[in-house]
Amino acid sequence: MLYVFGFERVGVVVGDLFFVDPNPGPGQEGAERGVRLEVRIVERPELNGSIYSAQRISIEEPVWRADLLETVAGALGSHDRTHHHPRMRGWEPGRREWDDDLAADPVAWVGRQLEDLDGLVKRSDVDAGRVDPDDARQLREAVPEILDAVRRLLTKVREGELGVPPAGYEPNDEPVLARAGWL
Repeated sequence: MLYVFGFERVGVVVGDLFFVDPNPGPGQEGAERGVRLEVRIVERPELNGSIYSAQRISIEEPVWRADLLETVAGALGSHDRTHHHPRMRGWEPGRREWDDDLAADPVAWVGRQLEDLDGLVKRSDVDAGRVDPDDARQLREAVPEILDAVRRLLTKVREGELGVPPAGYEPNDEPVLARAGWL
């Protein structure tokens, strides 16, 4: 499932995620599931048709990412893999960064980050000129709605409805790449 919140030139995308990295870093072994949230640049290209035509929307490169993940083998609600990426390099995430406050209350922590769009942009590789001056205010006002979506997704992941492996995935001793989810 994917939620998209669009403002002038910035958007927030939130979705469920399941993945297994066949070449994990230390401490990242095994399947992970949960919710990924990204602050992204959004663009509205010119209309491709009449004034009544559908508007194309382009969700572009990430500014910041939070992964509210846990190991599939671990306890539900453990947040044992919950982290964020304060610096994205184009489409690739920087290193995972861990924060005790994030693990203790992920939803509230994410909300505090979203309330500081200027800080997120400053720490990113995105040119601040690509962000509309009113994006920060609009995002702050939408934080409660965004966090409601995050909570709903986390509940569905914990209930086993979302954050599930892709069709045909079978865990075994052979490391295999598996990924399901929009983000």
